[in-house]
Amino acid sequence: MTEESPPIREVYDRIGPHFSKTRQYPWTDVTDFLDTVSGTVGLDVGCGNGRHTEAMASVVESPIGVDLSRSLLEEARSRVTESGIEATFLQGTATILPLSDSTVDVAVYIAAIHHLRDRDARIESLDELARVLRPDGVGLVSSWCTAHDRFDRETGFDTTIDWTLPDGEIVPRYYHIYDREEFVADIRASGLELEREWVSKGNCYARVGGSR
Repeated sequence: MTEESPPIREVYDRIGPHFSKTRQYPWTDVTDFLDTVSGTVGLDVGCGNGRHTEAMASVVESPIGVDLSRSLLEEARSRVTESGIEATFLQGTATILPLSDSTVDVAVYIAAIHHLRDRDARIESLDELARVLRPDGVGLVSSWCTAHDRFDRETGFDTTIDWTLPDGEIVPRYYHIYDREEFVADIRASGLELEREWVSKGNCYARVGGSR
């Protein structure tokens, strides 16, 4: 089933405007995290329509959003323009972030790692986050997990989850659904320092520090 899902960039370029309309508000776990941090440069990996980049603007001087979808980046730029917030949006992938080493004070990587198709790529993306974080930087990583009500599995698995556009077109999206132990293991296998982990509303979360 997963082999039938198109590349994730193609998916979000196709569904971007409709997807954006359903993602208007930042998640509470993210805003709770942002309430505890501050800094100069903030990074939103897999920023989508910029809702968390916008929220980050209240705690950092220079928020940066990175996403591989041009469609979603257009949505993000429109969003911050309308709200009067200054932010930079760059096209890039989680495994090759377009930033220099040790430049980021605060980072969020929310609901995006689960779109990477193999474990090596997922850990590589976590290593990239470790690379760009300052040694005293802090980040928040999240992924869908098996604790979500829609799943009845206890161990991690690959699947596709359909997105239905207003005209009825169905667009399959690849997901790796983590179990909690697997999520923690991948964080620990990367260059990030795991500070705390938890499950909230069907998502695995980890508060992480910069590169060891």
